[in-house]
Amino acid sequence: MRQYELTAIFPLEEDLSKAGRETVLADLAAQGAEITKTDETGDRDLAYEIKKRRRGRYVLFTLNIDPAKIAVLDKAFKLNANLIRYLFVNIEG
Repeated sequence: MRQYELTAIFPLEEDLSKAGRETVLADLAAQGAEITKTDETGDRDLAYEIKKRRRGRYVLFTLNIDPAKIAVLDKAFKLNANLIRYLFVNIEG
């Protein structure tokens, strides 16, 4: 198991943001990820328009997961319509 940071950007609408976040949490749990910290960093402007949106709600997850499961999560996250963008970063420790 390695430690990763997952930055996810959700729509500003409360219902879409909540649905997207619940789907991400369910996908992480299905792959055996252990979420150690969740930090909502708030609403921010995007650097460029993505899916006709100029702003998004940023959430930073710190988690422990098997590196082989990242590819599976990548496929699942691409199918999540309520997830604007995401990025996995390996934390060197």
